[in-house]
Amino acid sequence: MRRWIFLVLGVLLAIVGGLWILQGLNLLGQSGGMNGQRAFALIGLVCVLAGLGFIAAGVRARRAAARIPGAR
Repeated sequence: MRRWIFLVLGVLLAIVGGLWILQGLNLLGQSGGMNGQRAFALIGLVCVLAGLGFIAAGVRARRAAARIPGAR
């Protein structure tokens, strides 16, 4: 169960981080508080990296569980 939480959390963080990067670099063509603010692009980059870390942890947990007999 924990591996699915890591995978879902990682994917959500990566998607939100990517959106924040695009908004921070003003690439979405919207007007608003986040657009064009480089700080949000950096925060988005941190979120994407954290999301990739969670995805890697979820994949590693899945592989480790597959090695243990009787574990799912």
